[in-house]
Amino acid sequence: MLKLLFADETGRVYEHPELRPLVWEGADLPVPIPAHTTLAALPGRRPLGVDASGGVVELREMRLGRRLVKPNAVAAVLPPGWTRSELPAFHKSAVAPLLPQWAYTAAAWDSRSNCHVVWALHTDRRAHWDPAAHSTPDLPGLVERRLLREETPLLRQLAKCALEYRCFTAQNIFYARDEGAIPASTGCNARCVGCISEQPPEGPPSSHERIDDAPDATSMADIGIAHLRAAPGRTMVSFGQGCEGEPLTRAQEIARAIRLMRAQTSRGSININTNGSLPGALSLLIDAGLDACRISLNSAHKPLYEAYYQPVKYGWEDVAQSIALAKRRGIYLALNLLTFPGVTDAEGEVEKLCRIVPFVDQVQTRSLAIDPDQYLAVARAHGASGPRLGLREMLRRLKRARPGLVIGNFARGLDERNPGTRSGSPDLSAT
Repeated sequence: MLKLLFADETGRVYEHPELRPLVWEGADLPVPIPAHTTLAALPGRRPLGVDASGGVVELREMRLGRRLVKPNAVAAVLPPGWTRSELPAFHKSAVAPLLPQWAYTAAAWDSRSNCHVVWALHTDRRAHWDPAAHSTPDLPGLVERRLLREETPLLRQLAKCALEYRCFTAQNIFYARDEGAIPASTGCNARCVGCISEQPPEGPPSSHERIDDAPDATSMADIGIAHLRAAPGRTMVSFGQGCEGEPLTRAQEIARAIRLMRAQTSRGSININTNGSLPGALSLLIDAGLDACRISLNSAHKPLYEAYYQPVKYGWEDVAQSIALAKRRGIYLALNLLTFPGVTDAEGEVEKLCRIVPFVDQVQTRSLAIDPDQYLAVARAHGASGPRLGLREMLRRLKRARPGLVIGNFARGLDERNPGTRSGSPDLSAT
């Protein structure tokens, strides 16, 4: 028996004795809450539940012993490797604040199993992003010793990302393993509604501060060479991180860095995380030795894509051209698909994604970290039409559209890549 969750004014979470959680009628059954998940109270948002008659009830007050509290809705924030499949249900008050940038997931209490549950899919079981293996007690010492050996502005930025923002790819630079981060750009040619490094004054607090100074090619190459030479596992360096803007806007300097790296070592993979806005710049990086690319998008439907990304001097057609270019040049191509239940899994949205995925190797699902109402205000006006299919069915259809498509959350190393067959070019007019 599932019970609605609510929180008191201190953020302490309780289960309601009678009300059930309100979720989409086609939602999958919830799963036991994964390790490293956190529960979060949603201020200014009253929980919505279902009573014994099947009616929807707004929980406006709740008696806890002698206290009468004004309850807040509760959501879960999932660890890496999991994709949200359902949103928390709530009624937002007129004075509710914008929520911090997390991917809020529906959660409940299962009284039969005596545990919290969440509506989520376990989309990547690789253990190298296990939170228990990051932010370890020895990390501050590793950072301090590395800075004593070679303190540079770029390495100081990575130390800040590793220790303050708990960025796993930044931490990997100091652990000397797996995929390591190389921030590259201070500026961006998009103004994403949910940008985590730069928000307008009326927006939510940014999750990160953007880097102040753009590093030169030598600084980036020094970080990359050391990591590619030493790191075991999925040996990889990636341009394009949460603390920066769009790396393609610095293609000339990044290309020089890649050439410097490849002059010193042929080991591992060099990847870029990008919005795919500048096909010519991407081609320049491939010429220099780039072998993998991850293009982020929230939609393959031009109106919704452009309403969310708010591109400057580029459009959806440029992104589609970058997808075609990556396929044509034979580099490993992943989509960083920013998913949002009720929007990304609408039939019209899925149909347009299915026209793109035959040209890619992998879809990395990312639960979009944003206040749900903030994104819904954009999606309702610009999203593709059609009934909701659900995230699980959406992934099934993508795999049918591209036999051999890899679904996951994390980048694949050189020995994990199997591009298979990719043919044709994206139909830009159809998307």
